[in-house]
Amino acid sequence: MGSASAGPSVRWPPLRWAGPVISAPPLARVRDVARTVERVRYRQRGSERTGYRSGYLAAAAVFAVGMAGMTLPTPLYGLYRAEIGFSELVVTVVFAAYAVGVIGVLLTVGDFSDRVGRRPVLLVALALSAASALCFVFESGLPSLFAGRLLSGFAAGLLSGAATATVMELAPPGHESRASLAATAANMGGLGCGPPLAGVLAQYGPWPLRLPYLVHLALLAVSCLVVLWLPEPVRRAGPAWPPRPPGLKVPAEVRGVFTATALAAFAGFALLGLFTAVAPSFVAQTLGVTNLAVSGTVVFSVFLGSTVGQALTVRVGSHRALPVGCLVLIAGLLLVAASLALRTLDLLVAGAVCGGLGQGLGFRAALTAVGQAAPADRRAGTISSFFVVAYLGISLPVVGVGALAVELGLRAAGLVFTACVMAVVASVGLYVLRRPPVPGESAPAGGTAR
Repeated sequence: MGSASAGPSVRWPPLRWAGPVISAPPLARVRDVARTVERVRYRQRGSERTGYRSGYLAAAAVFAVGMAGMTLPTPLYGLYRAEIGFSELVVTVVFAAYAVGVIGVLLTVGDFSDRVGRRPVLLVALALSAASALCFVFESGLPSLFAGRLLSGFAAGLLSGAATATVMELAPPGHESRASLAATAANMGGLGCGPPLAGVLAQYGPWPLRLPYLVHLALLAVSCLVVLWLPEPVRRAGPAWPPRPPGLKVPAEVRGVFTATALAAFAGFALLGLFTAVAPSFVAQTLGVTNLAVSGTVVFSVFLGSTVGQALTVRVGSHRALPVGCLVLIAGLLLVAASLALRTLDLLVAGAVCGGLGQGLGFRAALTAVGQAAPADRRAGTISSFFVVAYLGISLPVVGVGALAVELGLRAAGLVFTACVMAVVASVGLYVLRRPPVPGESAPAGGTAR
């Protein structure tokens, strides 16, 4: 049999694409898209696993428990004064250590949960809150009080951003506004529930300087289990270390808006600081009411007003909420001053609710204005600067009240405080009436820093 001879080789012309050249997308863009898809899948899994009423609501409950620990010492400062022996000035300085811790976290690791995930940051925040409670349980003098307050500031700085994001991300599609309201209520409501909880336990239970923190430790343990049960909404988006501080940068084009809104936040937080730090002393020394449960309820009323005010901002409209909030805040300060002048508890409670309502309206409108005015590439630094000014408002004026109380007495110091804050709020209100900083409606925004 003969072998078949091989035929001539055929060379085919190379194939050429006649259409437009399509370049491959950059690797970074592919990674960004993949990361976004993965986050959406994580959120869908979270909604499927936890359901509408158990996912973001459970995260909000954890948020509230964590924030309640920040105000537990409020009705107990008088007991600490009697036990240790220190002035009203020292009370306000101990309180201000909390703001130092919050500002420190905002300036260093404010975006940590975006990089390592929500669950680790929530667990660290709850652990810091537990460490703060232990400082008060085993309190042995002023150093323990300072350490406890500083640790609670660290916990609040981490918890506020991570918990707010978790509540929003676990909400099913279409329920974003409800999730925003839940985060706001958990933040301010948690802060408001701390004083009455501590006041009732200290007034009617054993171990008045221990029992409130032991109960909170039990709640924190349950909260840790809830966090472990909740799904992780995001995946790790970058290296955990070193931290990348957002920086305090306010662009020149938004400084006019920033100045007015930050001053409004400063004044509103000053009112919160006044009630959280020294209102129980007002109630006991000026009004003659020594029941700790009553003192805690008075403080609760200002946070209740703030929660309602923030919830009403969308309905009022952010272009009206800021000047209206300033007006309501002035009315609340007038009622507080009248309660000090006339020594009337009813006026103090009315001033707390009214002032808290104005603070909530003004704060959420101010935060919306800053977020809308800042360029996208500088928004994080601008909002961080806004929160730093707000937390300075919760600490510096209160320390001034403590210093004045040593020389003038608590009642006179409170009247000076209300007059100064009213002057600031009136100036801001007149400014925003002439130059409204918010052209549109409010976007959902809670009263927390991220």
